[in-house]
Amino acid sequence: MRTRRIGDLGVGAIGLGGMPMSIEGRPDEQRSIATIHAALDAGVTLIDTADAYHLHADEVGHNESLIARALAGYGGDTSDVLVATKGGHLRPGDGSWTKDGSPEHLKQACDASLKRLGVEAIGLYQFHRPDPRVPYEESIGALRDLLDAGKIRHAGISNANPDQIRQAGDILGGRLVSVQNQFSPAFRSSEAELELCAQMGIAFLPWSPLGGISKAGELGSRFAPFAEVAKAHEVSPQQVCLAWMLAKAPVVIPIPGSSRPETILDSVKAVDLELTPEELGRLDAAG
Repeated sequence: MRTRRIGDLGVGAIGLGGMPMSIEGRPDEQRSIATIHAALDAGVTLIDTADAYHLHADEVGHNESLIARALAGYGGDTSDVLVATKGGHLRPGDGSWTKDGSPEHLKQACDASLKRLGVEAIGLYQFHRPDPRVPYEESIGALRDLLDAGKIRHAGISNANPDQIRQAGDILGGRLVSVQNQFSPAFRSSEAELELCAQMGIAFLPWSPLGGISKAGELGSRFAPFAEVAKAHEVSPQQVCLAWMLAKAPVVIPIPGSSRPETILDSVKAVDLELTPEELGRLDAAG
């Protein structure tokens, strides 16, 4: 597995998104743990989760706990695995998503995530989504406080616009290491944030890079150029999509969600797929 940087850390260039293992349609725990172990075997060292990745109100942090169990039960060395989690988004249990970006909530959420993950400090803690009821600087100030307290080693933000990225960088005193935004062939509106991250040397982590849980399998049929390039290389359209993203900038680290070993094993092969400038141009124009 080739590596890229998040702050001072080297991680595999393809990460694993944990959300499909814990929300609607989730598989049994055995298959989820097999998926995480397959990812680790393939050299994945970035696993992305959040306390909001759960179904019912009484199981907050389901995905964090699942990942902690999978890491504890893995036979190999996991000391280089970066578990990135998030706080500030909530699921009341009725299928909806709500927000709480208050510093009080974020600090309490971080403490709870620490316990579920069973670590002394969270490797990467991210503010999940801006809360319109809370000034952004107050939410990011909570991340600064958590960094200063040693409860988190690195800080990131998610679902942020360029102004928020710059603001977070200032508030954190240059310690902002990552931005996690939606980006896929169907969702190109985060291109400006990707370019800004490349300029600032901040990791850009595309979420739902293959189009989301329900549409990832249809990527080739929805975007013909990805299927055509895939056929020429005898690989999947999903591999082509991830290789296209990796080619956009050295700071890009896609985090495709997966709940089956075969899908994450297909995804990691994208690091070795070399696309020509002509192919990249065709894919850029496919949106």
